[in-house]
Amino acid sequence: MKESSNIIVQSSNNGISRIKLNEPSTYNALSLNTLKSLIKSFKIFNNDKKTKVIIIEGSGKGFSAGHNLKEINSLKGKADYQKLFNLCSELMMNIVHNNKPVIAKVHGAAFAAGCQLVATCDLALCTKDAIFATPGVNIGLFCSTPMVALSRNVNRKKTMKMLLTGEPI
Repeated sequence: MKESSNIIVQSSNNGISRIKLNEPSTYNALSLNTLKSLIKSFKIFNNDKKTKVIIIEGSGKGFSAGHNLKEINSLKGKADYQKLFNLCSELMMNIVHNNKPVIAKVHGAAFAAGCQLVATCDLALCTKDAIFATPGVNIGLFCSTPMVALSRNVNRKKTMKMLLTGEPI
């Protein structure tokens, strides 16, 4: 098992490789560093012949709160925002184009980009306390990037409810 400050990576054990989001103090927010670490890990596992399936999960009380809003508020300009959202897109594309199935193991909340991450995975296994939401609409933001993965992988009415009301499902 390899641990960094933001994720814990466990290489193939019987064909199963694991990634654990490891920033419970930020509800496993998808910071720039976390996105970079996830991209690197998915690329490594995609090329690892021992890995047959990848499981991603969160530590602490939930899966992921999405982007780190404190970090977003500290960004200086358009180029910084573009870098963040390009990294997020790169992560999601790495999952979509991965040669191995990716399973999200979800407990607690998966909000905004965290919800997008779950919807992008090939399969989601959820506990009874798992909730999903795109709450940006409640503070005047429309979560457009999660919309793509949600609309492709969640039924239309639930997707619209999440996107237009911010209410969890």
